[in-house]
Amino acid sequence: MTSVTATKRRTGQGAGRPPHRPPGRPVDHGAWFLVLPALIPILLLSVGPLLYGIALAFTDAQSGRTRATQWVGTLNFQDLLHDTLFWESFRIGLLWAVGVTVPQFLLALGLALLLNQKLRLRWLARALAIIPWAMPEVVVGIMWRLVYNPDAGILNETLRDLGLGDGRDWLTSLATALPAVILVGIWAGMPQTTVALLAGLQNTPRELHEAAALDGAGAWRRFQTVTWPTLKPVALAITALNLIWNLNAFALVYVLTGGGPGGRTRLPMLFAYEEAFRYGQFGYAAAMGCVLVAVVSVLLAVHLVSRLKGDE
Repeated sequence: MTSVTATKRRTGQGAGRPPHRPPGRPVDHGAWFLVLPALIPILLLSVGPLLYGIALAFTDAQSGRTRATQWVGTLNFQDLLHDTLFWESFRIGLLWAVGVTVPQFLLALGLALLLNQKLRLRWLARALAIIPWAMPEVVVGIMWRLVYNPDAGILNETLRDLGLGDGRDWLTSLATALPAVILVGIWAGMPQTTVALLAGLQNTPRELHEAAALDGAGAWRRFQTVTWPTLKPVALAITALNLIWNLNAFALVYVLTGGGPGGRTRLPMLFAYEEAFRYGQFGYAAAMGCVLVAVVSVLLAVHLVSRLKGDE
């Protein structure tokens, strides 16, 4: 009895001691040095210019001025409220963003469903489907300018061969410029949407499809009850991101039309670019950029809140 009691005392049992806990892990300050190589470029190339642009929006900064830039408060934003050209470009930007995002998602969904099937040479079809994604926007714009060329473009040549008219200048016509540019935007952005949706489809358990098929569910019914519930989070995320990216579009439309004809394809980013680098109104252009950042931030916040509610 005495030896047992002594053993308990030596091991700390039965003496009312709290259980042994390892000491708290010290903060590893060295981890910050691992983050710095990625953090510094973000601060210098993204956060820094953003803060500078916001500050510039409250000044009368212009190119070629000899006197110092002065603080004008919210004057640029007040002028922006009454600028009909800016709001027209904003309307065109919304038409562009929705006109690209919605068809792009529907076509990408159909392509992802097709590439998810057990097809012969499926690997080749998947590789070909992402080719537009590997091409820079400037190259895509130049290529489609050649396609739309009124004299020797493949589109007009095909229409002539089919006896459907003599063709037209698609990018300089007031009626066809915006639809032609939207078509290019759909083609260029489909691969990334297809890849995201295909990844979501591959996460759907095949056993659920087999069980639904045994219950007599057809293809459409299986899509509604099995595929879409698991694919919905991915679909909402990629659609929201595509909408934000398309609102910020610049290079593709700039190469295709430069904002013409008559401003029919002048997106907000193009309008801000012209104000800054064609007319030298840096402060006013920065105010336009702030408005676009605010709109994108609101869309991103709505998306994040909806995702958080969905997770709950």
